[in-house]
Amino acid sequence: MRPQSGAIARMLPDGRRLHLQHGPIDLVIEAFGAAAEVDLAYAQAWARFPDILPALVAELPLLRRAADADHPGVAGPVARRMLRACRRHDGVFLTPMAAVAGAVADEMLAALVAGRALDKAYVNNGGDVALHLTPGARFKAGIVADLADPAIDAIAAITGDMNVRGIATSGAGGRSFSLGIADAATVLAADAAAADAAATLVANAVDLPGHPAITRRPAVALDPDSDLGDRLVTVAVGTLAPCEIAEALRRGAAVAQGLRQAGLIEAAVLQLRGFCRVVGEAAPRLAA
Repeated sequence: MRPQSGAIARMLPDGRRLHLQHGPIDLVIEAFGAAAEVDLAYAQAWARFPDILPALVAELPLLRRAADADHPGVAGPVARRMLRACRRHDGVFLTPMAAVAGAVADEMLAALVAGRALDKAYVNNGGDVALHLTPGARFKAGIVADLADPAIDAIAAITGDMNVRGIATSGAGGRSFSLGIADAATVLAADAAAADAAATLVANAVDLPGHPAITRRPAVALDPDSDLGDRLVTVAVGTLAPCEIAEALRRGAAVAQGLRQAGLIEAAVLQLRGFCRVVGEAAPRLAA
């Protein structure tokens, strides 16, 4: 596959997975089915990919605005996915950027599967995953708490009958800033954009406000272009007692449970310093 406008495509050494990269967007894609259908699906994904980043860059000022009732709206299909996912959370500060990774994964999955007969497929955008599952298909997702030591802590088994087509993880050690202290908050939802926005909120809620062991700085002091402005984001977490860890996880679990009751997520797995809380139907499907 030839480079297009700075975008790069290559098959990974296993010969099964497609790697697409353009600036900060880095995707691993795998489709399952007849070889001819998989080849056509990969060609469709590659054809769609080069336009994703330029369209997002063109609307960055709008994507960095709060996704509230005063937001004027956006034009691009990925941007619309982002805004829609964040607007579901009334009364809570989010910008569409909270759902960017998941929305890109969703858009690329839609391009991948359009008109194709595939048994299952996924688009993995840096750990935020969009899924295509047919009846009887099954997908296993590894859950990792520490990106610096990416061992799989647990496995979430997702089947075609579940209302889960998106997985996303947020936390203080992730690619984006966090207001909380979670090592990882992994959310399962109906699509990846919804999971991404919700994971941001759940990770923010795993917190101990005012705790002296937690160092925070204004987001703009770390990145002048941050959509979080002068909101304080976590930069370091010192020693915490087990009871404090439990309290931080309780706070996050309460938010996750509220999102689940509102029908916005299916399940969440919260991790901090080796401790874990599970909300929702992921519990019997997790295996250490």
